[in-house]
Amino acid sequence: MFKEIKYSIYVLAIILFIFFTAKYYFSDNHKKKSFRALNKIDEKIKIYAEKLPILENDTKNIIEYVEQTNNKKKKKFNFWKLLEKNE
Repeated sequence: MFKEIKYSIYVLAIILFIFFTAKYYFSDNHKKKSFRALNKIDEKIKIYAEKLPILENDTKNIIEYVEQTNNKKKKKFNFWKLLEKNE
């Protein structure tokens, strides 16, 4: 008898927790507050982006291309042919 009452109280507490949590998050008041907070974050990002310094591009002509004149013939390996050969 005592176990059934204890389990029913646990189930009731869980159901009430879920109910009140859902009621809070789906309320209009919470939606307004979260929307206002998102708008404030967007405004802060815009203000911060305007204050960022723009750095000069110093990466021009950094890459040096080297021509390879040593054209040694390299043996080309084919994966499937290597598997077929059982030496």
